[in-house]
Amino acid sequence: MFVLLLSGAPAAAASGSSGGFMDAFKENPYFIVANLLVSAIVIAMIVERLIFQMTKYRVNSKEFFAQVKKLVTGGNIDRAIKLCEAGDYPTLQLVKAGLTHANKGPDEIDAAMSEKVGELKPAVEKRVGALWSMANIATLIGLLGTVFGLIHTFAKVSDAALSQADRQRALANGIAEAMYNTALGLGIAVVCMIAHVILHTRAKTIQHDLDATQERVFNLLTIQARPGGGQY
Repeated sequence: MFVLLLSGAPAAAASGSSGGFMDAFKENPYFIVANLLVSAIVIAMIVERLIFQMTKYRVNSKEFFAQVKKLVTGGNIDRAIKLCEAGDYPTLQLVKAGLTHANKGPDEIDAAMSEKVGELKPAVEKRVGALWSMANIATLIGLLGTVFGLIHTFAKVSDAALSQADRQRALANGIAEAMYNTALGLGIAVVCMIAHVILHTRAKTIQHDLDATQERVFNLLTIQARPGGGQY
């Protein structure tokens, strides 16, 4: 069916006959419009997630921890906390959660940082999983558009009152409607899947970085609290 669509499109454009996208859109725009709305939602989700991941987590956790470690080992906990307040970044919030409990026991430090990590991690994956649902929705809308387009086409072609030319035109428009619906649905689904792989991979990397940062800060603070480990 895709072969028919691809091979028929140049011929239709050259001869001015029916079977193009606009003809398919005029024939039955509902499913095409529905998938265009889905595509707009998908694009908005992908852009929002990319911006969130690339701006909120642009802090180099290793370099930042090195600065915090230097201050903590020097006994400047307050300055380290102020350093964490320099921006509204999740990594800084996590480190601050540990530093504000630095004078307490290991259990309190671990509990405070674990609670903060529990708040930060879900935000990283937010709406990423929904891309799979959007892929399925787009595919099903495209499939419905294809089925209804073929049903509508067969009903028209079987009309004995139509001339041969009208039947050919109806057949071309119906096949175009079905194929454009299929292609649009599958195209959106492919974009969703590719975006999901990229965003999910980035999210896992960010979550791993949060876990590593939590472990570094916890070890730093608990070692500092040991006898001979340094005084605040």
